Amino acid sequence: QVQLVESGGGLVQPGGSLRLSCAASGSIFSINAMGWYRQAPGKQRELVARITSGGSTNYADSVKGRFTISRDNAKNTVYLQMNSLKPEDTALYYCNVFLRRVGVENLSGYWGQGTQVTVSS
Repeated sequence: QVQLVESGGGLVQPGGSLRLSCAASGSIFSINAMGWYRQAPGKQRELVARITSGGSTNYADSVKGRFTISRDNAKNTVYLQMNSLKPEDTALYYCNVFLRRVGVENLSGYWGQGTQVTVSS
């Protein structure tokens, strides 16, 4: 089994910062891409940022220059540093990880439970 545990969400004023973390644990052989998605009420889930095993990153246009994704491979953890937050960043944020489980050849995708980010004055 694999578990993804997210943390770091909360309420912040516009212009503020938050740092999200997502730690993967369980019978993991290797981790490929890691990413963050978000879903606001009444909207579809969208990609926020993604980082490959080699460290290549891509971001949604709406967060470029404000958000930074990073990973600590030793801790099987992905981070999302969010600066200059705007009310439109308010959403439920999910981490997504593609990995190989011990003894399983194929890659599988896993989702975290979601952490709420609310940007409001």
